[in-house]
Amino acid sequence: MKLDSGMIFASDSRTNAGVDHIATFCKMRVYDKPDDRLIVILSSGNLSMTQGVINILDRHKYAAEGIDTIWNAQSMFDVADLAGEALREMQRKDGRALAQSGIEAAANLIVGGQIRGEQPRLFHVYPEGNFIETSEETPYFQLGESKYGKPILDRVVTTGTPQKEAAKCVLISFDSTIKSNISVGLPIDMLWYPSNSLRIGVQQRIREGDPYFSMLRQRWGGGLRRVFGELPDPDWME
Repeated sequence: MKLDSGMIFASDSRTNAGVDHIATFCKMRVYDKPDDRLIVILSSGNLSMTQGVINILDRHKYAAEGIDTIWNAQSMFDVADLAGEALREMQRKDGRALAQSGIEAAANLIVGGQIRGEQPRLFHVYPEGNFIETSEETPYFQLGESKYGKPILDRVVTTGTPQKEAAKCVLISFDSTIKSNISVGLPIDMLWYPSNSLRIGVQQRIREGDPYFSMLRQRWGGGLRRVFGELPDPDWME
């Protein structure tokens, strides 16, 4: 989510390959070089593909001089391009074999952050490696099981939304998704990046039993039921 005041990144940590194969893996990778760049990558889709992409990007840190990497990229556009090429490399390497076994190999990434000398930017990188960027009218991206949590974001979030309200909205969006889909679950990893700070603002992992998330879940559910009960019934259903 790209706001006027900064950026919010959030990811759940549940993966599944069927109801008998539920596991927990972090889907957020942070590249932090204070006063120079803060880059966050969120992932969704085939776990082996997304882990492969992150390993390709990580090994670039040790690449020979002259090789383009996350650590020397001149713009966030270049970082998104590197992530897209890593996705294509994994598709070339494993995509055909996975498809022959009937396994979905698609993976999506959200790539965002800021590099000194340019404004914060946020991209959605598709399985084919191409990508799009947020705009004033579309200030956020979602991956994976997005349909259950999207309505609250569409109704509340604008680029001018204060960061605390935006964080609350993100958590309600996740709770709505968790309520309706078994493939999404706690913990939730969240990161707040204040614009132009070039360093992490707040990083938090929300686990089962978290007091604030539990309160939010209870009051949001109760509030929805109360508002629903207050709405008039349709008179044509007599």
